[in-house]
Amino acid sequence: MRKLKITELNRLTTEEFKHTEKTPLTVILDNVRSLHNVGSVFRTSDAFLVECVYLCGITSTPPHAEIHKTALGAENTVNWKYCEDALGAVRELKTKGYTIFAIEQAEGSTSLEKINPHRDQKYAVVLGNEVKGVQQAVIDECHACLEIPQFGTKHSLNVSVTAGIVIWEFVNKLGLSSAGLFNEKYFFSSNKK
Repeated sequence: MRKLKITELNRLTTEEFKHTEKTPLTVILDNVRSLHNVGSVFRTSDAFLVECVYLCGITSTPPHAEIHKTALGAENTVNWKYCEDALGAVRELKTKGYTIFAIEQAEGSTSLEKINPHRDQKYAVVLGNEVKGVQQAVIDECHACLEIPQFGTKHSLNVSVTAGIVIWEFVNKLGLSSAGLFNEKYFFSSNKK
């Protein structure tokens, strides 16, 4: 086994990225204060071809040096939109037929590993503020809450870590990690040296 060189990673160009089919998933950031978290969500969203990122409330927007520092340019490839509040974003996406989940510890929440998403449906996930979480009014408007099982003493994950886990779970459950969306022309090609 040999570590790949940067030139062997078969990255999409910005133009190719724009025209590549996206994962039917949108991420909504509800008053996320950390620019590191915002940049990291952009970077993860780029890696897994997330359809769009909604930046809501106090969540900062590009261009911003601190977002760019973590996003490494993903803020220029991933579609994003600013909304004054996450409730408006959720309502907008519901009218477009999205199934919307708040990622939150709540009564009656569903454990993340139990979701069974379908490729012909569009989804959105709401990630909340680092201290207060997802606003209750936003939770009330969502179809359901998803919760990441945790077993330690903190029962709290960083927003960007949560985003990575949730996005990967959707990509994996949709079967996009092994077939379909992620074309072997661009990913895991062993023919290029």
